[in-house]
Parts: sequence; C-alpha cells; structure tokens
Amino acid sequence: MKLQPDAAQNLNTVTRYGPGFIEINHLSHPTSIWVMPEGPITPWPVSRFEDLTSADFAQMASLQPQVIIFGSGHRIRFPKPELLAPLFAAKIGIETMDLQAACRTYNILMAEGRQVLGAFLID
Repeated sequence: MKLQPDAAQNLNTVTRYGPGFIEINHLSHPTSIWVMPEGPITPWPVSRFEDLTSADFAQMASLQPQVIIFGSGHRIRFPKPELLAPLFAAKIGIETMDLQAACRTYNILMAEGRQVLGAFLID
C-alpha cells in the first residue's frame, strides 16, 4: 500500500509497505528496522518474532522515545512482559499492532510532532 505524505518533508516517514518490505522516505527496506522522526534508520537484525530479546527493547529505550509503536509483522503478536522490562523501567509506553497498523500509527504520531519510535518487524 502506498501512503501519501503530508507536510512532514524532512522527517522519516513511512511512504509504503507490503509483504516483505517497508519503505521510509521512498527507500525500501527488506529487513526489520526501527526509526524515529529524525535521525538514522537503524537495521534490526530480527527476522522472526520468536527471536526478540529484552536487549532489543533496551536499545530502543536508550533513545528515550515517548512511545514505541511495535509492528509485530504480518499479524499481531504480543511480546512477553519480561522482554519489555527495559521499557517499563524507563517508563516508555509501547503499543503492539500488525505492520500495516503500525505504519499508519507511526506516521500520525510523527506528524503530530511526537518523539515516537517505530519498530517494524519484517517477517
């Protein structure tokens, strides 16, 4: 699905997504990534939901986002609470949804000026 950008020209925006990829600012990524409105797009060496670790979420927490939007792949799957412990300790919220909903939600929060981190699992 192609998404139409709004006025957020200089921010990291999800411009498209589909089976096996996500596109940020018209650059396709065939593997999992995480991204904030500003800054680099970070490759995330996780290709299966079962491979998630608390260290993944600790790295995200170190960026101090207000909230994390976790796109768990083609279907919604919730991480075990012990994996999210670094986020709870840092008082960072996380919302889990499938990839499609996560892409749309990330763009909305980014356009509102929120310090959102989109963690997109491509499975």
